[in-house]
Amino acid sequence: MFMPPLVQVINLVLSSLTVLAQIASIVLIVALLAKHKGITSLAARYALLGSFIVALIATGGSLFYSEIAGYEPCKLCWFQRIFMYPQVILLGLALAKKISDALIVAGTLSAIGGIIAGYHYLLQLGVIKGSCGVVGYSVACSQRFVMNFGYITIPLMAFSAFLLIFLIAVAFYRTSGHESSSQKNNP
Repeated sequence: MFMPPLVQVINLVLSSLTVLAQIASIVLIVALLAKHKGITSLAARYALLGSFIVALIATGGSLFYSEIAGYEPCKLCWFQRIFMYPQVILLGLALAKKISDALIVAGTLSAIGGIIAGYHYLLQLGVIKGSCGVVGYSVACSQRFVMNFGYITIPLMAFSAFLLIFLIAVAFYRTSGHESSSQKNNP
């Protein structure tokens, strides 16, 4: 399939960022399991900013693929978008207002979106059998528009973003011994 140079460059950038997200996720998982205070404290300190940046890049990448590259999203892609797109607004406002409770919602949205993206990735690889046929004008969920580094597809990009946001939220709440802002305001 012919890919214009801009799409090739963006694919490489997004795939590289996906690898970085996967490395960061592994580091966070190990740090959380080992109760490593330094790494989890760093993730907690920048939780809102980090989660916002991940959600913004994931949303931007999704919109690039559909609106500029012309890849039509499938039904499962639309469900993933439902769980990622609101996070840009939620986390952006939370970052501006310094409302860390938004990480509870972002973590929950990411957990659900991550399950959908993981299922979609396994469906694309043929690891699990399922159907997600063409719905209206969308393409089949098994169609792969991207395959970089031998394993990265668009659903894996989404899964990696969801996982990283979820882990950042977990690190924040584990590290901060966080009380919700409503508990802080009510003595």
